[in-house]
Formats: sequence, C-alpha cells, structure tokens
Amino acid sequence: MATEHRTTADDEPNGETQLPLGLSVAAAAVAAAVVIPLLWLVRTGLAVGPAEALALLTRPKTVQVFVNSALLVALTTAACVLIGVPLAYLTVRTDLPFRRFFTIAVSLPLVIPSYVGAFAFVSAFGPQGDFQRLLAPVGIERIPEIYGLEGTVLILALYTYPYVYITSRASLKSMDTTLVDAARTLRHDRWETFRRVTFPQIRPAVAAGALLSGLYVLADFGTPSIMRYDVFTRVIFVEFGTFGRDTATLLSLQLVAVTLFILWLESRVRGAERTSAGGRSRALVSLGRWRYPAAAFAAAVAGLALVVPLLILVSWLGTASASVNQSLAFQWSYALNSVTVSAAAAAVAVVAGLPVAYLSARHSGLLPTAFERITYVGYAVPGVVLGLALVFFGSQYATPIYQTLYLLVFAYVIRFLPQSVGSLRASFLSVDPSLPEAARTLGQTSVGAFRYVTLPLVAPGLFGGAALVFLTTMKELPATLLLRPSGFTTLVTHIWTAYESGYFGQAAVPALVLLFVSGLSMLVILRQEGYDVK
Repeated sequence: MATEHRTTADDEPNGETQLPLGLSVAAAAVAAAVVIPLLWLVRTGLAVGPAEALALLTRPKTVQVFVNSALLVALTTAACVLIGVPLAYLTVRTDLPFRRFFTIAVSLPLVIPSYVGAFAFVSAFGPQGDFQRLLAPVGIERIPEIYGLEGTVLILALYTYPYVYITSRASLKSMDTTLVDAARTLRHDRWETFRRVTFPQIRPAVAAGALLSGLYVLADFGTPSIMRYDVFTRVIFVEFGTFGRDTATLLSLQLVAVTLFILWLESRVRGAERTSAGGRSRALVSLGRWRYPAAAFAAAVAGLALVVPLLILVSWLGTASASVNQSLAFQWSYALNSVTVSAAAAAVAVVAGLPVAYLSARHSGLLPTAFERITYVGYAVPGVVLGLALVFFGSQYATPIYQTLYLLVFAYVIRFLPQSVGSLRASFLSVDPSLPEAARTLGQTSVGAFRYVTLPLVAPGLFGGAALVFLTTMKELPATLLLRPSGFTTLVTHIWTAYESGYFGQAAVPALVLLFVSGLSMLVILRQEGYDVK
C-alpha cells in the first residue's frame, strides 16, 4: 500500500521544514482575511469590564444557552453519523435494492435549507398542523410536541447528515478493499470486519463530515429560532436586536471558543491519513433477508427529508394571492441575483482554498496546520454575527466596498471556505507525490508540474468543492439580509420577507426555484464524486 508522503523536518538537512514562500504568503493572506471579522468581536469584548464580563458569562441564562448548544451539537452530530455512515456503506458496498436511485435520493436533502425544512415540519406536525387535522376525525386531538431540543435535532440531522454521507461514501469508494477480503478469509464476520478494517480507513472522512455537520449546527440561526430552542445564535440575534451588544459579543466569543474546541477534537479523531493505492473489489456484500429492511431505512430517511417539505411547498402554492403587495410578487431577477453571487463566491473560494489545501496536504508543521484550521473558524461564526461584524468593518474601514456585492461575496467566502479547502485537501492527498516529481525530473518547473499533472488529477475535487460552496451560498440567509446592497433581492431574502409577512403562498415559488437551482449544483457534486453507480 502506498502512503501519503508529506514533507517533514526529517526530510530537510537542517531539520526544518522548507515551505514554498509564495504559497505560504498566499495561505497566510487567506487566513488573515478569515480572522478580520473576529477582530471586531475581540475589540468589543475587550471593551467590556472583567467583572461585568464574568457576570454576563456565568449568569444562569448564559450557562443554559451553552448547555443547550452543546447538547444540540452533540446529539445532531451523533445522529448524522448514525444515519450517514450506514447509508454510505449500503450504497457502496452492498446489494441494496434500487442502489442507483438511493445513492442520489439520500444526497438531495442537502439542497433544502434547514429553515425551509423547519417551516414545513412545523406546518405539518405543529399544533393545529396538517398531520393533526388528518388525525382529528379518529379522535386524536394532540400529537407529541415538535418544538424544543428533540424537534431541532430531528430537523438539523435530516438536513446535515449528507455531509457525513458524502465524505464517507467517497472514502469507501476509494479505499483498499483487499484488506476487507483478507479479513473475511480469516473468518471475521461482517461487523468485526467493518469495525477493525473498514471504519479505521474511513474514519478521517467520517470525522471531516461530522465536523462540517457540527459547525453547521453551531452557526444555524433559522432552525433553532423556528423550533423555539435557545442556542447561541438565537440569543445573539435577540441581544443584538435589543441593543445588548456586550452580551451578544461575549456570547459570540464563547461560540468561537466552542468552535476551536470542536476543531481540536476533530483533529484528534481524524488520526493518521493515508493515500491508498491497493486493489479494489467489485464484489458486493449480500444483505440477504436484510435487503428490503435496509431499503426501507433509506426510503424513510429520503422520504421524511424530501417529501414532507415538497408537499408543504406545493400546498402553499394554492394559498398564493395575486392581490398582495407588489413587493411580495416573485421576479425571475431574484433567481439571477442568487446565481450570480453564489457563482462568484464559489470561484473565489476555490482560488483562495488552493494554497491552504496544498500546504496542508503536502507539508507538515505548525504553519500549514494553523492555516487550514483557521479557515474553519469563519464557518462556525453565525451568519448574523459575521454580517454585523462586516457592517462595522465596512462602514469604518472599507467604505469603498460597503453595501456592495464585493463585501457580500467576501462574507460568503469566509463562511464557506472550509468546504472548498476540505474537498481540495482530500484531492491533493489522493495524488501520488511521485507523479509531479517525475514531471520535474523531465524538465517541468514546479508550476508546470502542478498545472499539467496535479491540477487535472484534483479537478474533480476542485469542481466538487466549488459546487458545494455554490450550494450553501444559495441558501445563506442572515449574511445576505445584512450585507446585500440596497434593492438587491435574492431568493432567500424574498422567501424570508414573504414568511415574516405571513404570506406563505408567496414563498412557495422562490423556495421551489431555490431547490431546483440547488439541485443542479448537487448533481455536479454527485457527478464529480463518482456517483454514477455501476
């Protein structure tokens, strides 16, 4: 088995890692740009007196918010792993019925914004919801409460497990299956083989997907608000709205500290990473009598995450009114605006992610690791906090780009850069370092070897990362509301305006258009990840 070669101190004559100067400067510039919004938080936090800060952070409400957030992240991430890893294994390694269909279907919940899913589930399963009205004729007047921790975990798990599923599935498709075959010849049963051979090989991918799910949960504002569950983001938004800037700032800094802890924990779980070059077997594991129960599991997950919101959106179409205020009427320019800024953010995120991902994949040491870890911080900063930080920064220090699309795209890149970095890093790890080295021995420069050898090999990861950034940018709500130029309306801002106004019918068309456009980008992700099942 070929393992990844990373430049270490032992490779250098002087015992020090020699990093490429140009790439190091570029990666440092990207990391610095990510940190800029946090400077405002630190500056404001330092302005609060130590005694007042301690009192705010230790009051019962603040402690409860911390506990609520920790429970939500832990339970949702665990649920994502319990859903995503089995689905990945079923669609890659087994004879699951309708495997091609389920491969795509269980990926599609990622295109639905979690707040749209929350709207739909509250409409369907909330008090006086559609489901309760269906049960009323048979004497059932009350159903279990959907609000609170349990409902929030359910919604967020249904719309974030694809992060774990996609990363785990990609790892399963590329892993060396000769070890699995060897374990079976040694009379290990299926569970023992999975526990001792398969899972250790896919653990880094599972950890990466779980990290993205956990950070998404920490940063989500819409779903906890709709589900009436107090977490960091909801309380921060309320405090900002009621001029409690000190409390909001300290809670934001506490949230960043939790993020750093999660990043450290993920780095420990990730373990050693290897580039495998072993054999791959096309033989599928027979599920036997479990084939159709397994198919029922996949169908239940996909149906709950996809069918419920689509049915609710279609029902909202019937409540649309042509007599509403003209400002609530849908215009196709909103879709064009969304696509334009999302495409720009995806392109910039890929360019910015290249030096960070390459250094992290090819060089060990403090700086490459720090640059990569720093890029994840922006992903965990809530969109509302990032938006307000950039409003302050733009109005005070960057007035030429304040209230322009440049600042809006900058916010998107900071938020979703880890998706580009993660995809590119995994692709660089899969490239045998001897290939560009061979090109250099044949006369190519380092740049030429990268352009003609490495770049074509990492192109699937590059386009997959860009599509993922495009997809998540299309769904971003708080930062768009705060940073969009005056008169610039996108699909998500129109959906939110219609919802706040109580005209659910007017939110149906832009929501369905959003799902369609996001679905197209999801198809790109699936295609680049090799989801064309044979």
